[in-house]
Amino acid sequence: MQKKRIIGIIVICITAFINNGIKAQQKQQLPATHEFSVQQCLDYAHKNNIKVKNALLDYQIQQQTNRNITSQALPQVTGAAGLTDYIDIPTTLLPGIFLNPPQPGTYFPVQFGTKYNANGSVTLQQTLFDGQVFVGLKARKTSLDYAMKGVEVTEQAIKINIYKIYYQLAASKIQMNIIDANITKAGQLVHDTKIMHDNGFAEQIDVDKSNVQLANLQTEKLKTQSAIDNGYLGLKYLLGMPVNDELVLTDSVNEDQVKQDIIDTGYQYTDRKDYQLLQETKKLGEFNIKRYQLSYLPVLSLTGVYSKLAQRTQFDVFGGGAWYTTSYIGVNISIPIFDGFAKASNISKARLQLMQTENMIEDTKLAIDTAVAASKRNFTTAILTLDNQKKNMALAEQVYEQTRKKYGAGVGSTTDINNAEADLKTAQSNYISAMYDAIIAKIDYNNAIGKL
Repeated sequence: MQKKRIIGIIVICITAFINNGIKAQQKQQLPATHEFSVQQCLDYAHKNNIKVKNALLDYQIQQQTNRNITSQALPQVTGAAGLTDYIDIPTTLLPGIFLNPPQPGTYFPVQFGTKYNANGSVTLQQTLFDGQVFVGLKARKTSLDYAMKGVEVTEQAIKINIYKIYYQLAASKIQMNIIDANITKAGQLVHDTKIMHDNGFAEQIDVDKSNVQLANLQTEKLKTQSAIDNGYLGLKYLLGMPVNDELVLTDSVNEDQVKQDIIDTGYQYTDRKDYQLLQETKKLGEFNIKRYQLSYLPVLSLTGVYSKLAQRTQFDVFGGGAWYTTSYIGVNISIPIFDGFAKASNISKARLQLMQTENMIEDTKLAIDTAVAASKRNFTTAILTLDNQKKNMALAEQVYEQTRKKYGAGVGSTTDINNAEADLKTAQSNYISAMYDAIIAKIDYNNAIGKL
């Protein structure tokens, strides 16, 4: 019975521990609510987007690579120690002429040394001149700049998508407001048609048609909301935000915001992150050529050694016996003479790679010019289209209201009001599409000129 009680207590403790762990884990995983402006979204993505994290890790990796390069110019100190027990002391044969009396033509065995030998040494190596090391030291800052530009290019690509999705979701509020207004109108039409039917001025089929229109609008709202929800999921993914967290957008968008700063006065290639990255790539290519060119020069280094040696016939190397010192310093020079044209091949290869980078820079310039021209034209067209669609939507709204009034007065048909409603929905859909297109066009243009 006592054993069963102990087992029961243990089971209760384990169960309580597991339950507490589950509750703590659930508490840690509770969804959070984030109310973000577009800038807060960018800041959040900078800290949490996996691609940005990896790009920042690449920068840290380059920092450690630079430390490795620096170490090649610093003193290298090595310590060594050893203890040898000669089970059989090495034997050497000496000529018989050393015997007394001499025995020319013969050899006799002699053992040199002691059974136990201990040694300790410290070795210093210092590079005095190595062209490749010095080029590596000069290229450290450029290497870090290149890694940082890689981070910025990654962030820029994510930034573009965040802007596009964020402002499209912000504009979707306008779309939902239009749908809600249409549902209200459709509901009012259903109400009016029922009254007209009850008074004998409309048929049952008219009531059914108005109900169908209301149901279609409600279905459209559900589909639109589903698309918006998926848009939020896509934005959360770009931000690196947990799916279960709630994201609330605090920035809004309207026509005036879209039309602000329509056309910039000019642009510079150096404003583009991808162009800046290629410039850093070119600098690294130039360093690479110089590194191989300096490999033709001799390498000069300094060596210093300090060692202690103890020889014992008994295993008491740390006793009172003597330790014999050896020390020296030396200068070494390594002169390359012939390597089978390997250095010449490396220089030629590095020059060809630099030419490729220069070609990519020229291609990027052309691509930037093309992107600016195209995005500028698209943005101008998108603004004109937005204005036209807004006027068209307002006109369709007037036609619908007039048709509805005529229908309510009994001088219009359900066909007229259905056609007016279809035209209004088409105009509204075109307006929303024009708004989305204008948002995308503006973002593409600002990105093309490097001002996003």
